[in-house]
Amino acid sequence: MENKLVYGIHDKPKFGAMIVFAIQQLLAILAATIAVPAIVGNGMSASAALFGAGVGTIVYQLFTKFRSPVFLGSSFAFIGSMVAAFAGAASASLGFLGIILGAIFAGLVYVVIAIIVKLVGVKWINKLMPSVVIGPTVALIGLSLAGAAIKDVFSYGPQDGNGSFVMSGSAWVSFICAMVTLFVVTLCSTYGKKMTKLIPFIIGILAGYAVGMIFTAIGYATGNDALKIVDFAPFQALVADGVGVKTFIAVPQFTFLEAIKGVKDFDVSYLATVAVAYVPVALVVFAEHIADHKNLSSIIDQDLLEDPGLHRTLLGDGVGSIAGAFFGGCPNTTYGESVGCVAITRNASVATITTTAIMALLISFVSPFVAFLDSIPGCVMGGVCITLYGFIAVSGLKMIQKVDLEDNANLFTVSAILIPGIGGMAMAIGKVTITAIAASLILGIIVNIVLHAKKKDQE
Repeated sequence: MENKLVYGIHDKPKFGAMIVFAIQQLLAILAATIAVPAIVGNGMSASAALFGAGVGTIVYQLFTKFRSPVFLGSSFAFIGSMVAAFAGAASASLGFLGIILGAIFAGLVYVVIAIIVKLVGVKWINKLMPSVVIGPTVALIGLSLAGAAIKDVFSYGPQDGNGSFVMSGSAWVSFICAMVTLFVVTLCSTYGKKMTKLIPFIIGILAGYAVGMIFTAIGYATGNDALKIVDFAPFQALVADGVGVKTFIAVPQFTFLEAIKGVKDFDVSYLATVAVAYVPVALVVFAEHIADHKNLSSIIDQDLLEDPGLHRTLLGDGVGSIAGAFFGGCPNTTYGESVGCVAITRNASVATITTTAIMALLISFVSPFVAFLDSIPGCVMGGVCITLYGFIAVSGLKMIQKVDLEDNANLFTVSAILIPGIGGMAMAIGKVTITAIAASLILGIIVNIVLHAKKKDQE
């Protein structure tokens, strides 16, 4: 895992190649970005969330002076906050207004922290979160997503009472498509030449999709539903009311348009409900923001907390979340899938990330392409995610290599992060949910401070 970037931060691939690289980044972040509005429900739009992610990423790049190669997508950390905003609303329209106001509250938290960082610097963060703390936390981010990746691998297979996947016909088909995707991605990335090595995810997804289409065709020919894993419903929806303009171009259901209708139902007590739901989560996600940027820094061999500076990445993330939520309803965050894509392809070109953001804006209007993306089987994305999440985990383990684990203070700090995190030590305190990663990071910081303070006393 030596740092040999094919494209550095300021490099600009040729136009045709950059378009292909941007599509790859888009495919990497797509599933998670559109999953958040699907989970929250209440009429939220996946295409609007994709548009919001594009807007948020561009805002982030502007604040970071185009020096941080990462895409911002819908944040899972705020799902509970978004659900609470709808639950406490007198109408659905007020709920849409609430999730925009909530994103503003969360963004302002980032702005305040950014101002503090600008005034006092980042040295205190490096002391508070050294490699012994950040390393296992980054590894945990990847490991915590492992279950989601494997669930996708067996998207079409049932589980038994013990949680094992039952290898029936549909499970085998799902597993085969995932493995084809996985091996094509890894082989292209490891042994590919030139362009093949730079777009392993596109080739892998197309290979997995092609195998899925073969099984689906056989399924229709033989009447075997277990083989039909490619869903044509997104395409059928395009012509449900006949062929028209919407079959090809459709304006996303932007959040602010529905939110305007909710102004008449607004009251101050609801504002307090939204603030309580969003502000504490923003404070927790701040720690994950640092972990993501530390990980990305290790991959590109440049400390992003120093250049462009943590205050700029925080401002970009915070204001980007506000802008993204205005259009798509979802606060944004830096995506591990995007970081993993940079790590595997060694393409850290910010121009590629910016092109991806612009592409997300445009594609959200193109109905057939959105339908195609929706039709990609979950098992195919599961094969991709094994590699993406694995690289995140390995990046964290790479940081731990520099730590002296013969020293019990370091050993127990790492243990205090990994075990609670893998064990799922998420905590709900009132309306605030502290994720397992955030809880583990906080615990690791405390253990590290206590053990090293005691160690200094003995010296």
